[in-house]
Amino acid sequence: MSTVSPDKRRKMESALNQLKKHTVVVADTGDFNAIDEYKPQDATTNPSLILAAAKMPAYQHLVDQAIKYGIAKGGTDEEQVANTMDKLFVSFGLEILKKVPGRVSTEVDARLSFDKEEMVAKALRLIALYKEAGIGKERVLIKLSSTWEGIQAGRELEEKHGVHCNMTLLFSFAQAVACAEANVTLISPFVGRILDWHKENTGRKSFESHEDPGVLSVTQIYNYYKKFGYSTVVMGASFRNTGQVKALAGCDLLTISPGLLAELSQDHSIVAEMLKVEKAKASDLEKIHLDEKAFRWQHNEDRMAMEKLSDGIRKFAADGIKLETMIKEKMLGVKNGQ
Repeated sequence: MSTVSPDKRRKMESALNQLKKHTVVVADTGDFNAIDEYKPQDATTNPSLILAAAKMPAYQHLVDQAIKYGIAKGGTDEEQVANTMDKLFVSFGLEILKKVPGRVSTEVDARLSFDKEEMVAKALRLIALYKEAGIGKERVLIKLSSTWEGIQAGRELEEKHGVHCNMTLLFSFAQAVACAEANVTLISPFVGRILDWHKENTGRKSFESHEDPGVLSVTQIYNYYKKFGYSTVVMGASFRNTGQVKALAGCDLLTISPGLLAELSQDHSIVAEMLKVEKAKASDLEKIHLDEKAFRWQHNEDRMAMEKLSDGIRKFAADGIKLETMIKEKMLGVKNGQ
């Protein structure tokens, strides 16, 4: 019989292992070799992470295979590049799925963020590529920007096609409410980027975890979802420090970079469950409904969210273009026999 007290046992356990008792831990990386060590349930990728990974020598074989696929599919140069990009994103997803028992999130091109039909078409294309590789749609989350058009694309993919969606670049309460009303599977509110904005625009350079504006935003969204029984789950994302992560212990899921996962694995402080369904149900939040006009107005009233959504779309689009440029150069080399 063990004589170690529960408190002492918690102190012996890493913060990461304690966190896993309250929250599903997800790895936020395209570097699937970094996943093994931390045993996450799921993994998320985005254009910036795929660009970084695609530059690593360890993953050149995936880039080469995708280019070969794109050329073989034929069509115009633009179509060959598009097919190569789709194949590359799915190839990284397939490798990640060998390392995690759960799901991988694969992102739709940010340049489609204001085109609902094109987002739906691209999502179905990605799901078809996973299916060709023997992976069912239940193991894939399609990431879409949380614009009004993106949220409605998510609604259509979930309702008509049974495709699970991860709504990303989420900064405002209005975005969260609209996502819940669209019955999407999951949202990814960006904790760190909210903090970044407040540091840049309020004159304050530091925030304790309990007053961190990103933490407070996710806590409010979690409480709203749980109080009113929405099926959409919350996955905090874009963390700047382990304090933010620990302040959201109890959230449905948290997606965390390998660097912060490493810190949490070496941290032996006690991690308490901060977000709880019972506390959420006791909150004084009131239910609201947002049609398109009300959504656009409420989101527009949140200067931080407006600026960070626009900035996030631009940055993901820019990294997508950089990846495309790299693909084009390599493709030209292959065609010229270099």
